[in-house]
Amino acid sequence: IAEALIFAPLLFLASIVSADAIPTAAVISVSTFGGLTAVVFITKSDFSGWGKYLAMAGFGLLGLILCSMFFGGGIMSLAISAFGVMLAAGYILYDTSNVVHRYRTDQHVAASLALFASVGLLFWYVLQLVLAFTGRD
Repeated sequence: IAEALIFAPLLFLASIVSADAIPTAAVISVSTFGGLTAVVFITKSDFSGWGKYLAMAGFGLLGLILCSMFFGGGIMSLAISAFGVMLAAGYILYDTSNVVHRYRTDQHVAASLALFASVGLLFWYVLQLVLAFTGRD
């Protein structure tokens, strides 16, 4: 429910700004998620050690957001969205790796929620980038 409350206004505004923005962001997000998931399964790498670095990167993103509130500027929102896409990609690798290596088979709900949150984060920032490149942010 919380995700729906967060995404509903963005999706509504995105549909007004550009009819193609939502499908474009969805295709980019799904293909990115598929590629990152394939990396985890093909390489069999364990990205579970990335948690602390992703947390620090998340604080860095929050710092960028705070700076944009005080100093503003169009390039700052673009930097935030690009950094957010990279952070979300890191979380997808981290969460997919945890699903493969750490979660037990009876923890399917927790595993799916973790992946859903990461994909939702990716979609949010990809949609922001798509809207920025349509010329109307």
